[in-house]
Amino acid sequence: MTRVADRFTNGFDAEVVRAWIADDPDQQTATSLEHILAEAEAGDAAAVADLEDRFSGPLVFGTAGLRGEIAAGPNRMNRAVVIRAAAGLAAFLAETVGEGFRVVIGCDARYKSAEFAADTAAVVTAAGGVAIQLPEQLPTPLLAFALSHLEADAGVMVTASHNPPADNGYKVYLGKRPLQAIGSEADAEAGAGAQIVSPADALIAEKIAAVESVASAPRAESGWEHLDESIVEDYLSRIDDLGVRAEADLSIVLTSLHGVGAGVAEAALTRTGFTNLHPVASQQAPDPEFPTVSFPNPEEAGALDESYALAREIGAELIIANDPDADRFSAAIPDASAAVGYRQLTGDEVGLLLGEDAATRLAAGTHHATGTEAPVFANSIVSSRGLAAAAASHGFTAVNTLTGFKWISRVAGLVFGYEEALGYCVDPAAVRDKDGISTAVTFASLASRLKSEGSSIEAELDRIRNRDGYFATAPLSFRLDDVSLIATAMAKLRENPPATLAGSPVVEVHDLSAGYEGLPPTDGILLLSESNSRVIVRPSGTEPKLKCYLEVVADPSELQAAADADARAAASAGVRLSTTSASASLKPALTERLASISTELKAFFGL
Repeated sequence: MTRVADRFTNGFDAEVVRAWIADDPDQQTATSLEHILAEAEAGDAAAVADLEDRFSGPLVFGTAGLRGEIAAGPNRMNRAVVIRAAAGLAAFLAETVGEGFRVVIGCDARYKSAEFAADTAAVVTAAGGVAIQLPEQLPTPLLAFALSHLEADAGVMVTASHNPPADNGYKVYLGKRPLQAIGSEADAEAGAGAQIVSPADALIAEKIAAVESVASAPRAESGWEHLDESIVEDYLSRIDDLGVRAEADLSIVLTSLHGVGAGVAEAALTRTGFTNLHPVASQQAPDPEFPTVSFPNPEEAGALDESYALAREIGAELIIANDPDADRFSAAIPDASAAVGYRQLTGDEVGLLLGEDAATRLAAGTHHATGTEAPVFANSIVSSRGLAAAAASHGFTAVNTLTGFKWISRVAGLVFGYEEALGYCVDPAAVRDKDGISTAVTFASLASRLKSEGSSIEAELDRIRNRDGYFATAPLSFRLDDVSLIATAMAKLRENPPATLAGSPVVEVHDLSAGYEGLPPTDGILLLSESNSRVIVRPSGTEPKLKCYLEVVADPSELQAAADADARAAASAGVRLSTTSASASLKPALTERLASISTELKAFFGL
């Protein structure tokens, strides 16, 4: 069998393109590539450049699996690339586990998702494995749940999560048996059910690279299992078993941002006692075009605009948003001072609230993980240090991990983990990944409990901060068309880091590529100032961005001093304060400090 070339080695090569076209199982992508090739051979420079990009190399398979634009060619997401990936994964599993290896396969509602899932099932079956397909258009957390629940050897989720409509992706999880074959028993225990990390990613990538062509990868026409909706019921029953329920009537606006989470999220909330639900109708049904948002990510500006409009109309007490594959969660609460009437909580604020809630219930013996030996809390290193402070206040341990749930979910004894990019794991025993649906139920339960006690989310944040200090965070990102500028910026930071942060001397500089506090090496720099302000700078793992994570801290005495100063000023002016919140009193100063650091970094990098 002649190997199908997957890249140009000396510029544009029409024969390489023709070989790929001949091997492409999808007539649509093959035809599109034929048209581009004809234009290139006719002298169209843009077509040549397009082909050079499509054939610059294979789409890289790493710890996030595959992700890219749906189009023809090896550097895109298409059936040819997916079939090769499935064949490589199957070869890895056949080698580590043996014949009869079991793979659970799920997909979202994006373009080509169902086809990519079916191709994977066909390849796995032909390779001697047992392919188990979930019903179509289900959330990513349900795939992660099914992998552990069914004790499978691997899981594949076809999704690009919150990426633009043109993209799709291929996430791979491993069960215990293949991890036992390539590592220690401890590593297998820690990683079973989680997304792949090294060395599994490299081993699978080697098998993918060894696939000569699509034609060389057998595909069965039938023979794989199709799960029915009972798997959804099993997942919902597990959420029910968490013991978190509505304790007061709560009016909730719910959006799935045109993704696949709406039905499962509504069912989970309803069966735990939340019946006053108001879905955003225009965003409820899956739609791969994501027509009402410019970017289908709750973090992005404008993503919650339709939720705010509905919330104002009905006077909602809580807004819940999931991203399109429902592994992320975001919340917004009423705020009369906000122009839209609601304030979206930061990822760190939600992480703090959920961590405090879990620690409180663990201490009281009412948490579902009560009895777990040495419970541990975890967050990514770029997330706030507030969770560690809250856990310590209850006598529990908290640890940092590298960015990503492939690391967070591997923490031994984990009872709660989060990352600032809206990812939360409230039930790691069942879902070894971030889960926006079980998080939605848990957060709604917390909000309803606070309401039943005459409190609120904002008041709870204030209470925690008065006890542990105020950890205020803000992101700063530089999107760069020329990705070489990212490496240049990191080199500049390593050679000559800033001497101050918001006027406070930098007293510690840590190059994370050398490892830090027991963490594996990663490309990043951590700066810590005398006033305990912290900045972490790292290249994005999925986008052409340089990302900066800013945090400033005020201890409880500063909070009280700010509140007292506000009270004295109000008394002197003969007015009554509209709030007695110490956090509200200090927030402007912390916001100014964050803004100052942001301005300094922009000037430092000159980007």
